Amino acid sequence: MIKDLVHDPMFLGIKSKPADKNDIQVGKDLLETLIAHRETCVGMAANMIGVTKCVIAFNDNGNYVVMYNPEIVGKSGGFQTEESCLSLLGAPRPTTRYKNIRVKYQDSLFKWKTANYTGFTAQIIQHEIDHCNGVLI
Repeated sequence: MIKDLVHDPMFLGIKSKPADKNDIQVGKDLLETLIAHRETCVGMAANMIGVTKCVIAFNDNGNYVVMYNPEIVGKSGGFQTEESCLSLLGAPRPTTRYKNIRVKYQDSLFKWKTANYTGFTAQIIQHEIDHCNGVLI
């Protein structure tokens, strides 16, 4: 179900709790909401739809992915950039990102996986994991 977006920085600053099998619907709702906003958004975290669980969804070059409990376990190639956020109004804000990341996460069957991401997809994932950790750009 497509959910309304949360814009309250106090709520968005709350660190998310680990997701479990009871949060499968959160991932589905997050994905549907992301796709509904695909013209202006490439990634979302569950707190952006009002749920403080560690779930993210993102567009990986046309392939939509949902991750439960993602964690960056490796990174290289730091750089400075500016990012905007659908849930935060205003101009782009400066931040540090990494060109290459390794992510450990659970899939929709809650099986642990590890994957490498580069470039813009890596940047999206870092932004959404920041949301899970209550970090706003």
